[in-house]
Amino acid sequence: MTLEGKLLIGQQAVEGSRVAIRAINPATNESLEPGYPGGTQADVERACELAWAAFDDYRHTSLEARAAFLEAVADEIESIGDDLIERAMVETGLPQARLLGERGRTCGQLRLFARTVRAGEWLDVRVDPALPDRQPLPRADLRQRHVALGPVAVFGASNFPLAFSVAGGDTASALAAGCPVIVKAHSAHPGTSELVGRALQAAVKKCGLPEGVFSLLFGSGREVGQALVKDSRIKAAGFTGSRSGGLALWQIAQSRPEPIPFYAEMSSINPVFLLPAALNARGQALGEAFVGSLNMGAGQFCTNPGLVIAVKGAALDAFMAAAAEEVEASAAQTMLTPGIFEAYEDGVVTLAGNDRVREVARGRKGEGPNQCRTGLFAASAQDFLASEALQAEVFGATSLVVECSGVAELAKVAECLEGQLTATLQMDDADLDAARALLPTLERKAGRILVNGWPTGVEVCDAMVHGGPFPATSDTRTTSVGSAAIFRFLRPVCYQDMPDALLPDVLKAHNPEGLERLVDGRREG
Repeated sequence: MTLEGKLLIGQQAVEGSRVAIRAINPATNESLEPGYPGGTQADVERACELAWAAFDDYRHTSLEARAAFLEAVADEIESIGDDLIERAMVETGLPQARLLGERGRTCGQLRLFARTVRAGEWLDVRVDPALPDRQPLPRADLRQRHVALGPVAVFGASNFPLAFSVAGGDTASALAAGCPVIVKAHSAHPGTSELVGRALQAAVKKCGLPEGVFSLLFGSGREVGQALVKDSRIKAAGFTGSRSGGLALWQIAQSRPEPIPFYAEMSSINPVFLLPAALNARGQALGEAFVGSLNMGAGQFCTNPGLVIAVKGAALDAFMAAAAEEVEASAAQTMLTPGIFEAYEDGVVTLAGNDRVREVARGRKGEGPNQCRTGLFAASAQDFLASEALQAEVFGATSLVVECSGVAELAKVAECLEGQLTATLQMDDADLDAARALLPTLERKAGRILVNGWPTGVEVCDAMVHGGPFPATSDTRTTSVGSAAIFRFLRPVCYQDMPDALLPDVLKAHNPEGLERLVDGRREG
């Protein structure tokens, strides 16, 4: 497929008129063609106009039609073939195997939402039939379902060019809910974005849907993104990126005449607690496994283990020695963009320059551009508790070990942490009491709590939660991964004494969709 470097607005390919984005191959620092001239306020207006015009028709599609559309998007992405993987490789520096896996995840989550749509549980249908003879007051006939919020703006992520980008989780869940989507592509991988955008465009046409169900915009500055969030026809937005970027857009979303939900995934250091019995029994093995997780994807995972917390002593020394050996043997890895590499280097320099911190080990230096060295540092719990700066995320393969005087101090460290996507307990049976004491704190601090695993890697399934208290996300009540993500883009509507002929099918008396419903407090269907 030939890349054109154009905006995709509905079914049209439109030439932008602002400064062009050009992807940079981070492995070589070479600029890639074509350029992608950015959109304008007028382009945003047109995309929003089409999305609003499409909204009522799209949200009223049958469950089967909407599910079939999501499956068609997955089919179209797969049909691009090697061109998609090859373009993504040169735009991100990621290896082929990683991108093949990410494409599988992207298509898998689209098909997961197709299954979710067909099942209909997300509609949360509730029926309380009229009770005209009830004393002292009769009850009206009341029926409830969830409906789509409206058009959604999605901001592509830098670290997942497929799974958190144009057709990633935010887009898939919004489309599943019945919301048209306008994507602001990430400037790091515009060619990959165009390829996936054209797949979505083709699926919209193939399924006979209104063209405004999907649009893709490019823009090198703030104009496009801010205009999208400000537009009155946008009713929610999804964002994955930096805390500063997320908070700036969140402020715009809340300052509108009609504030909207803004779901931002921003910052998380994902603490790992090494409990005493586990550390004594397998400190060396834990050290080796920890560095494997730390190095995954050059540390550019939002669930990267950036903090290790343990009681100091011989067992922690064994862990540190094993981890240091692994770190020193770690080859440098190419980061996603020159900007991300520069921010990583700045973060490591700041951490290393903190007089409360000591360097434990550094990985091998790279020979090419934008290659990060793995880093391992340590600080006492007392110093960590006294310095908010030590909680700052270093986005990349660097972690800080916090050395505690005992289990009580370990609990103090847990209590002082900001909100996190994940918290991990490495524990044995003898650690049950210590884990039980920590659990209430971790439930308040994190969206996912792991035992004897590592946080990198997020399963796409019904039970997954990828979210957490601020600043991990801007809304602690939600998840951006898993089928429950659909609820971000829905709201309940109640119909009182509505004639059956006017009711949506899912609420009609004879239940033509055959859905399970809560009827007068009992599950039926």
